[in-house]
Amino acid sequence: MIKFTNRNLAAPKQMRPVYVVAAGQSDFRKHYPEKKTEELCVEAFRMMALENNLKTSGIQELKGYIHSCYYGHFADHFGDQLLGESVIHDRLGLDPMGNVGIKTGGATGGSAMWMAANAIASGYSDCVLCMGWERMDEVDTWTGNHYISTAADKDFETELGHIYTGYYALMAQRYWKTFGKSAPSFRRTMSKIAVKNRGYACSNPFAQAPARISVEDVENSPIVADPLRFYDACLMSVGASCALLCDEETAYKLSDNPMRFWIAGGSHTLRTADRRHMEIPLLPNERDNKEIAKLYHELKGGDKGGGEKYPGFTGFLAARMAAHYAYEMTGIVDPITDLDLVELHDAFTISDIQTYEDIGIKPYSRGPEYIESGDAYLEVPRDGSFGKNLAGKRGRLPSNLSGGLIGCMHAVGATGIMQIAEVFWQLQNRWSYFHEREEMWTRFGKTKPKDFVNLQVPNAKRGLAISHAGVGSHVTCSILMHPSAVIKK
Repeated sequence: MIKFTNRNLAAPKQMRPVYVVAAGQSDFRKHYPEKKTEELCVEAFRMMALENNLKTSGIQELKGYIHSCYYGHFADHFGDQLLGESVIHDRLGLDPMGNVGIKTGGATGGSAMWMAANAIASGYSDCVLCMGWERMDEVDTWTGNHYISTAADKDFETELGHIYTGYYALMAQRYWKTFGKSAPSFRRTMSKIAVKNRGYACSNPFAQAPARISVEDVENSPIVADPLRFYDACLMSVGASCALLCDEETAYKLSDNPMRFWIAGGSHTLRTADRRHMEIPLLPNERDNKEIAKLYHELKGGDKGGGEKYPGFTGFLAARMAAHYAYEMTGIVDPITDLDLVELHDAFTISDIQTYEDIGIKPYSRGPEYIESGDAYLEVPRDGSFGKNLAGKRGRLPSNLSGGLIGCMHAVGATGIMQIAEVFWQLQNRWSYFHEREEMWTRFGKTKPKDFVNLQVPNAKRGLAISHAGVGSHVTCSILMHPSAVIKK
């Protein structure tokens, strides 16, 4: 167990600014038998190259800028193809430029962006491609769950027959007992997350599983692992996403509207039973808060408490570490006031609540308040589930407007990049271009719904995305800002 020093907790430094210049993706589906993985990656690349108002004449000119490539795909055994990054690199026509494949479980997309950003920040490259994908439809769901579970500690957890739904069910039970006091309201909060994210996916032509559902629909859906039900869980998906990162000079050669980009990572033991209680870094909005300091004292077994110590089964230290570094890099103090939107890794509704607390949106034990206050919504539903006082109210920090992993997709290698792409388009004020146009829906063989909702966040300038692996073994925290809204530290 590490004992933190000032060097451990020092804010990472970019030797020069990093910008996201363009993004693209395929649509996402549970099954995609009519298209090969390479075709989906080419589609994402073409969207990035041709639909982001770049100042290039076409794909070939853009390729002339790319210096190195970073590819994320998690599970070779899904597609039965080792070195899939080499196959994709070849099909994109980018040989003989250098490339590398990156794998960190569910955080693979975020980790690929982390390495791509570091290449720009260090000066190794002026322009890099970051692309991720996953092919999860060539095996049945049970086999797929087994494959994913082999990212746990096979000598301990996997031999017990566990899959990740089981792990998160235990987390939900522990959180519910410790903080929820077994109240039915906690179950309803989880249900509201599933309703919200599936509902937002209805306005996303890329999304795999849009649905207008109710809290009752969630709670009446089949139990997967108690207390988690079918609608509480993320999707197994096929698809690809990509982004182009540049230094400042190259960014403005290519685009009039690039976004500043920072990213940081954290980790925690793969085996949850090895997680020891320890001192943890406080986030900027916690350091001078006596109430939070008291809470931590109790969580660590102080004279007022001794119940749930941290880090335990109710939180993710890796997320806290990634957020700590990212906030220190960018000057973020309080995410709910300093940011305009977030895309969080809602692998399960309970992991969403846990992340609210680990990245400082709400204090520990009070994560459900983020949903119940209406702050997680672009506009609080008028369906009566929030009462008259909140109906129609604008949320302070809308989350997962893409639909998240529950409504949009979890094509693992692409997921973290998709989240960043969605934030990027919001900050560019181009969400409608990629989501509302009829052409986007017909391109993917879909019909734009009559109850389509414009989910562009008004005047959005800053956003955050969390990419998360396993039960929190690896996490990246990305922050994008409009250049006019960079915080002066």
